[in-house]
Amino acid sequence: MKRILIVDDEESIRFLYKEELEEEGYIVECAQNGEEALEKLSIFKPDLISLDIKMPVMDGIEALKRIREKERQLPIILCSAYGEYKQDLTTWASDAYVVKCADLTAFKSIIRKLLGLS
Repeated sequence: MKRILIVDDEESIRFLYKEELEEEGYIVECAQNGEEALEKLSIFKPDLISLDIKMPVMDGIEALKRIREKERQLPIILCSAYGEYKQDLTTWASDAYVVKCADLTAFKSIIRKLLGLS
C-alpha cells in the first residue's frame, strides 16, 4: 500500500483528504504545518506528499525546499486555495500544483499518476 502525507493547517481539509484517500486504499498520515511534516517524513516514510502553501510555523514553500534537500525523488503536490502561486518559480520544484476544491477527482488522478498507478 502506498503511503501519503497530507500537510495542511485546516483540520477539515486534512480530515476530508484522509477519508477520501483511505477509501482509495492508501495509508494516510497528516501534519498541520511544514515543520511537523519534516518531523514525520523520516518516521512515516511517505511515497507522496500533498503540501498546502499558506500555513503557520513553516509554510509550504519552505517545507518544499527542505524536503527536496532530503528526498529529491519524492513526489510532492502543492495544493493551495490560491491559484496565483502557480506562477511563482519557487513552486516549480513540486511535481504538480492543484487548486483546492470540493471535487477531489483531479487530485486523486494526479496522485495515481505520480505514484505510477494509472
